[in-house]
Amino acid sequence: MSEEGSLPPKVQQRLLLFQQLQQQLQSVLLRRQQVQLELMEVENALKELEGVGDEAPIYKAVGALLVRAEKQKVVKELEDRREFLKIRLEQLDREEKRIREQLEDVRAKLRRDLGAQAGVGP
Repeated sequence: MSEEGSLPPKVQQRLLLFQQLQQQLQSVLLRRQQVQLELMEVENALKELEGVGDEAPIYKAVGALLVRAEKQKVVKELEDRREFLKIRLEQLDREEKRIREQLEDVRAKLRRDLGAQAGVGP
């Protein structure tokens, strides 16, 4: 018989919750990494545009096309995107912290449950 099958239902539920929280954490970490990468790209683009004259031709990607755009408009769009990404990063940081706290709580309860089941005590 499997070890999981011999566990009480309460402990099995906690194990399932623990696994779900681990998956949620992985998902948040992946999204956070993607946002950080995009933020770096936006900041690099803004840095490059600083050295370009206001009248220089600027092109931006729109789908598979490159279209000409005004520098000021592109800079404004990039600054807005940068602010959005910073806010999103803060949200993901808070979500990561919340999930980590939940994981630690469930981990402690599992240790207590499994220790009690083994007859070791808390």
